[in-house]
Amino acid sequence: MTFSPPPGGATRQAALSVPLPDPDAPLRRALRRHRAVATGLLLGMAGLMLLAYRLPPGYWTDMLQAAAKAGVVGGLADWFAVTALFRHPLGLPIPHTAIIPQQKERLGQGLGRFVANHVFTESEVARVLGRLDLAAILRSFMADPATARPAAEAIAAALPRLLASLEDGRARRLLARLLPRLAGGPGGARIVARALRGLVEGGRHQEVFDLAIRELRRLLVEKEDQLREAIEARVREEGGRLVGWALGATVARRALAGVNAELARMEADDSDLRKAFEAWIRTEVERLETDPERAAALGRAMRKAVAHPTVAAWLEDVWSRLRAALEADAGNPQGRTVTLLEGAFANAGAMLADDPTARERLNRAAQRVLVRLLPAARQQLSAFIAQVVAGWDTAQVTEKIELRVGRDLQYVRMNGTLVGFLVGGVLFALLTALFGRVAF
Repeated sequence: MTFSPPPGGATRQAALSVPLPDPDAPLRRALRRHRAVATGLLLGMAGLMLLAYRLPPGYWTDMLQAAAKAGVVGGLADWFAVTALFRHPLGLPIPHTAIIPQQKERLGQGLGRFVANHVFTESEVARVLGRLDLAAILRSFMADPATARPAAEAIAAALPRLLASLEDGRARRLLARLLPRLAGGPGGARIVARALRGLVEGGRHQEVFDLAIRELRRLLVEKEDQLREAIEARVREEGGRLVGWALGATVARRALAGVNAELARMEADDSDLRKAFEAWIRTEVERLETDPERAAALGRAMRKAVAHPTVAAWLEDVWSRLRAALEADAGNPQGRTVTLLEGAFANAGAMLADDPTARERLNRAAQRVLVRLLPAARQQLSAFIAQVVAGWDTAQVTEKIELRVGRDLQYVRMNGTLVGFLVGGVLFALLTALFGRVAF
């Protein structure tokens, strides 16, 4: 029985066996081409030197011989210098050759120090950050649903692990310490003022007023019998038993009816009390925003309220419920946590788009933070580069460096050959002019 591979198996195997394209292939071709040119120029200079010895003797022949010999010497010297960087010339273990392979670790340390101290300087980082505009990048990231949604899902997915790393007792104590400070600080009054102004501008304060009126009327209905008895008892105490018997019920009924009628008038949209309530709210918001003493008084009251044992116990229960709810909801891509985070990203992106002052503040803050962290980051960057270079394979790092700088080094060889030729001719002319015929 023969085994036949499944359909497409041979195709997949052939695809897997196809070698991946070499990303350094263009660099290899360029290095070979420039190396061939430099070597060809050196061989041509050697041929010119041999040809000069076949020419008839004379001043110009001697100059050509001297220039060609100097060109050959210059080309050979530069070939030796360039080759000694990467390997032993002609395979001979000459001292101080194959410099890069033998000094790889020191090269990595020097490269790391150079990059850390001369590239990542405070002025250079500040210049790059000023041109980069981090706020614009962050704004485009948060305003784009294609990026904001995955970021929100990733953060939400990390929340259970983050919450699991927090000790409940420590988190509750931290919450109990932070909330009084946050609520009692100057920011607490601003948040309250901003929230109240949002309620007033949206007309939601009238809903609070309506709720208070409805609750008062409901309370009067539920406690009507008790209130009537209390009023009748008060009338008897003030006017005597006879007056209380004759007028107590009537006074109680009329008093309750008057209160109900007054509450009914308050419910009207144009009632004086409703208008007074709105004027009072607006005045309080204005005072909280402009009067430091009023804001400080509110802060002290909020701090005392938050620090109360009852509120502290309530906050502990809130933390437990919040943690359980977050852990249950965070893993759901359609949950409220992801939706809230995505909405927060969108709101922050809109704020950065509409508020150039906020963008400027964000860029300055990012620049200050990065510049402050730069000294420690430079040390870590230098150590990281040195560690990476030390871990490279010696043959690989030598090849990588040669492929990237070898082409330019071939120009060194070419220049050495040509400059040697010219200098040799000039020296021959000068020495002949000074001393007559010279041996060169």
